[in-house]
Amino acid sequence: MMRITLFALIAALLASGQQAPEVAVTGSARFGATTQLVVEDVIVRGKDGQPVRDLKASDFVITEDGKPQKITIFEFQKLEEQGTAAAPPIAQPTRLEADKPAVPSVTGNAIAPEQPGDLRYRNRRLLVLFFDMTSMPIADQIRAQEGALQFLRKQMTPSDLVAIMTFSSDIRVVEDFTDDRDRLERDIKKLTIGEGQGLEETVSDDSAADTGAAFQQDDTEFNIFNTDRQLAALQNAVKMLGTLNEKKALVYFSSGITRNGLDNQAQLEATVNAAIRSNVSFYPIDARGLVAQAPLGDATKGSPGGQGMYSGSSARSAQSNFQGQQETLYTLAADTGGKALLDNNDLSMGIVQAQKDIASYYVIGYYSTNEALDGHFRRIKISLSDSVRSRVAKLDYRQGYFAGKQFKKFNDSDKENQLAQALALGDPLTEMNLAMEVDYFRLARDRYFVPLAVKIPGTEIELARHGGAESTRLDFIGQVRDAKGTVAANVRDNIEVKLKGETAQQLAKTTLAYDTGFTLAPGAYNVKFLARENQSGKMGTFETKFVVPDLTTEQKYLPISSVVLSNQREKLTAAVASAERDKKLLSEHPLIQDGSKLVPSVTRVFRKDQNMYVFLEAYEPSADAAQPVIARVSFYRGKAKAFETEPLQVSEGLNSKTKALPLRFSVPLEKLQPGRYTCQVSVVEPTAQKFAFWRAGIVVLPVQEQAAPVVEKREN
Repeated sequence: MMRITLFALIAALLASGQQAPEVAVTGSARFGATTQLVVEDVIVRGKDGQPVRDLKASDFVITEDGKPQKITIFEFQKLEEQGTAAAPPIAQPTRLEADKPAVPSVTGNAIAPEQPGDLRYRNRRLLVLFFDMTSMPIADQIRAQEGALQFLRKQMTPSDLVAIMTFSSDIRVVEDFTDDRDRLERDIKKLTIGEGQGLEETVSDDSAADTGAAFQQDDTEFNIFNTDRQLAALQNAVKMLGTLNEKKALVYFSSGITRNGLDNQAQLEATVNAAIRSNVSFYPIDARGLVAQAPLGDATKGSPGGQGMYSGSSARSAQSNFQGQQETLYTLAADTGGKALLDNNDLSMGIVQAQKDIASYYVIGYYSTNEALDGHFRRIKISLSDSVRSRVAKLDYRQGYFAGKQFKKFNDSDKENQLAQALALGDPLTEMNLAMEVDYFRLARDRYFVPLAVKIPGTEIELARHGGAESTRLDFIGQVRDAKGTVAANVRDNIEVKLKGETAQQLAKTTLAYDTGFTLAPGAYNVKFLARENQSGKMGTFETKFVVPDLTTEQKYLPISSVVLSNQREKLTAAVASAERDKKLLSEHPLIQDGSKLVPSVTRVFRKDQNMYVFLEAYEPSADAAQPVIARVSFYRGKAKAFETEPLQVSEGLNSKTKALPLRFSVPLEKLQPGRYTCQVSVVEPTAQKFAFWRAGIVVLPVQEQAAPVVEKREN
């Protein structure tokens, strides 16, 4: 989807020779138009089988549902055909993270999406190595690993970008697209051989092994779900790849997929359709290689029992099962324009086949004349002009696409995919305003509790109320990455917000707060958090860096936690939205006391008629009993001290587990004039002759009527 401002629209009309419409502008009205960019990757082969490289945009004719379309994007992607083992790696493209689509949580990596019309991987060939660990026994996993390593070392070309995915209990993106051979080789070597075992297909026909076990029920029905899981994993993978405009090849390492009659047909068709929509071709590789089957099975399983051993029925059933598994791989390849590598011990040849098939191609884009966002399928036909048609033997392109949808027409899968892709985008989304605060509190020597508090202006939700809805849902998704870019923690959550009654009256003049928390080791981190309101579809992103210090090693100064400033204490039962809570986690939350939670003032804006609550922890790692600590809170306006609290002495309350001594203040702000101040918290431990202080800016506002309901959430 692309939004065009009024001025850009008029400029485009003038450039095309059309007359701009007359527009009457009154007040601060805003005009816009929506249109859909369609990108096609077209491989043009001559009669000699080689790509035709000298065509122009005027040589192509495109129709959508029979209606001519005007080409606005035209580029030729020139790809290297020959592999070289010694080719130096090219500078690695930007690597971003995303949640896997249509699943409840975020994975460690994801495929970084592109903006409409953007070609991030220009003149590059995109190959995905997908290892289905659930279908391959250990020997086949080793064989697949060796085949992938051989390709990286000897057959990868300078044009190739390779991504790595695995499927065991869930999809995992091990590596986004990169041409760094050393990184890819390390990733392949790190694959856990033996992962995903126990989900292999079982048979109950004459070829089944006689294990001598007691009778048990037929488990064929469970194979149906196993097969659907394998196909659904491929479907989710191609949906991730669908955010890229270039042509993609997914190389699928597997030991075959067993279909159970027509029971898996729906999922198979859904997977193939998703691949076609995403411009992805499957290149399945049978990791078993060339198989020579003994009539009664090999030494890896027990011999079948019963009459089938003597009538030949066991051998026929085993052969039929084997052919059925390969037939599914062949179907995936044939229906998506790829090729299957079957009965070949050189598994790297399957990757080379995908490499050769993605020859140099044209990227052609147009803005559809059909502006309806109805999600319907649109059929595309691409042909060549008479002047060049005689030189061309074959055109390879996507035959159609599904139109975009308005947010109100999204299903659950669409919404989940949108969140995952939005989180992975490099550009932040600013439709919804967010503010966030990240703190840290010591739990053990090498573990810290990191609460994350987010505030959203109630006016953002007010718009949903004006739409007539009685409630709305706020979706949250976020990730915490360490200094190496590895995902250390993630969150995927949602809450319901009521839009009627007293709550609705308060929305326009208050903020909504959400909080969660993580357990992290000391180090430097980056957190990215995204919120979406589910009536209007508005989204907002907040991203920041933070450091969790190693307070255990602090020798010179008194180690203290983050300092939390607040103007609210909320009962856990009082919230605008309700959400399930983990009572054990809530009991360990440092900001919860006596059934009430201290809500951080993320923006640090207070009023004169409020009390400012200050909370922090001082740590005495080697103490068995609390050592007295003296603390005070001061307010400075410029260099002049405006106000200071009386000293607070705390000599008891040491937590035997965390070695934390809590310090709590309640500071009335009535003595401060409205304006900006620097708040300083000073802490001294006289016995050890150590001290610490903390500073932050705050704003004090005049007295005014305000209500502040809060949305709360449990810790993860």
